[in-house]
Amino acid sequence: MDSSLTDLTLIAVVALIAVALGLVLVRLRQPPIVGYIIAGILLGPTGLGFVSHTESIRLLAEMGVLLLLFLIGMELSLRAFVLVLRPALITASLQIVTSLGVTFAFGYFAGWTVQASILLGFAIAVSSTALVIKMLEDIGELRTDLGRITVGVLIAQDLAIVPILLLSESLGQGQSIDSGMVLKMALAIGSLFALVWALGRPGKITIPFSDRIAGKSDLLTLAMLGMCLAGAAISGLIGLSPIYGAFVAGLVVGQSNLRSEAIPATQPVQSLLIVVFFLSIGLLIDLKFVAENWALLLLFVFGVIVIKSVLNVAILHLAGEKWETAFPAGIIMSQVGEFSFVTAAVGLRTSVIDFSAYQIVISVIAFSLLISPFWLITVRRFHEVAHKGINNFRLALAEVYEDELAGVEKGAEGVKRAGKKARHWVRAAKRTAVRRSGQIVNV
Repeated sequence: MDSSLTDLTLIAVVALIAVALGLVLVRLRQPPIVGYIIAGILLGPTGLGFVSHTESIRLLAEMGVLLLLFLIGMELSLRAFVLVLRPALITASLQIVTSLGVTFAFGYFAGWTVQASILLGFAIAVSSTALVIKMLEDIGELRTDLGRITVGVLIAQDLAIVPILLLSESLGQGQSIDSGMVLKMALAIGSLFALVWALGRPGKITIPFSDRIAGKSDLLTLAMLGMCLAGAAISGLIGLSPIYGAFVAGLVVGQSNLRSEAIPATQPVQSLLIVVFFLSIGLLIDLKFVAENWALLLLFVFGVIVIKSVLNVAILHLAGEKWETAFPAGIIMSQVGEFSFVTAAVGLRTSVIDFSAYQIVISVIAFSLLISPFWLITVRRFHEVAHKGINNFRLALAEVYEDELAGVEKGAEGVKRAGKKARHWVRAAKRTAVRRSGQIVNV
């Protein structure tokens, strides 16, 4: 990039392009998150090179996910989670177990270490809370039975990240899973259940000095930021992930007397952080690595999406959900999520996985997030077409993408008309130029 461009100018250009691509995706009736990831891929160090500091990007992504998960935790209702506690815990547990089984089977043939297989299994098991909630809102299902069970499973996955990160850290430090490690994980899981039980009880938590900041949006926003950072700091000091501490702090605020004011006060911040995090994920993608390993990455991405969809639907039905709920819920959780990025970062830092494996995980996260909305729409439409009795694949495909094909045809006609006008203009300009040259010769 041109060295004369200041950092502020680069930030402005990157933000402008990210917002523009987000608006394009909204116009195409897709989540704007997809546009932010694409912008990051295009503008990253191996793309157009607008942003070149990889370590700074990784730090920005971790900061973004820390604040984002605090705000997501604040919006989640643990009381609603308690109502679907049994199927949510069964589903999340089986998701983790089956993901570990898949990565162990694949790792056996790929030559992965046991530690790498465990860590990658954990990373693949977790879905994206931010994207799933956004998709549920877009299709009007967030407050329905589908939304409740899906969000319940997401909360169970997010709570499970404590033992996951504890185990991931121990894998990198060469510790064996001895009685001390088992005791530490048992205490962590027990404290989580105690937290859920305490926060899920009737009544609201009264936050100190809440009467002083209630009704003052600026102080309220700063107070929420302070609670987020305090939760992250406490979690880090006791040996857990700061990101998890921020998430728990968000859950506490979500069950407090400030929830109704805090959510609208921090909504603009959340919108900004969604852009920052998903843009950062795109910026971390190494396009050279993708170009050299595109076949392997394609296999991984579609394998993860398809296998997770099938397993999620089967597990949800096994947990007692009807097919009408299990089918869309399983598909909507088919991507790899935010905590997977944290797990991969832990694996890289502790040398459980190398940089090549880290790039595979980041690429799978980014591309699964990109594909997930299209996958949901496609599978749901195929499901509807199947009910109409259409069993010819080409006819079914035409039915599924009827609106999009009509849009493409309309666009092609517009391009054709524009081409005719351009050719007409060129011919007219040539005739005018010939006439003028003739007049000059006569003079």
